Amino acid sequence: MTLSEKVKNILDALENEYPGAVCSLQYEKPYELLFATRLAAQCTDARVNKVTPALFARFPTLSAFADADDREVEEYIRSCGFFRIKARDLTAAARMLLKDFGGEVPGDMESLLKIPGVGRKIANLILGDVFGKPAVVADTHCIRLSNRMGLADSKDPAKVERSLRELLPPERSSDFCHRLVLHGRAVCTARRAMCDKCCVLHWCDSAGV
Repeated sequence: MTLSEKVKNILDALENEYPGAVCSLQYEKPYELLFATRLAAQCTDARVNKVTPALFARFPTLSAFADADDREVEEYIRSCGFFRIKARDLTAAARMLLKDFGGEVPGDMESLLKIPGVGRKIANLILGDVFGKPAVVADTHCIRLSNRMGLADSKDPAKVERSLRELLPPERSSDFCHRLVLHGRAVCTARRAMCDKCCVLHWCDSAGV
């Protein structure tokens, strides 16, 4: 079996297992996804989803965030961890979006990376989910599973992203990463890989190990 055949089999199996894979963070506006993803650093999506309804109700617009007192924002996001720097990033990001991007979330990597608190992981998520562009979100699940399956050989997010960009069809890359999150939570967990329940068992380099 060639590597391209292996990749196709893995993609097809995950798509069949998780057909409706989407980002688990809840949002209505593009900047809300940007902010929610920033809050999700070192925090679970479930926790962020408990925090953001009240946060977005209190600060319903970018202007409201831009004018907000960081200390008040901190109180809404305290349970997400690293709340002080995250609060500063949210208010600074709001000000930059208003000042430099006309109040819109930009749709290119270079511009996204200028926004406070935004790295490649967040930028790729925005590009994929908001703009429908090819994207590889190299989060902890993606890194762990890609290495186990033999699609990457590094724990460095940038290297894993590059490896997957070379292997994945661009139009399937974003959904693939969402499916890895679901698979990583349900089956191939950090603590234990439940290979007997795995839909990619036959194409995984670590199966049974």
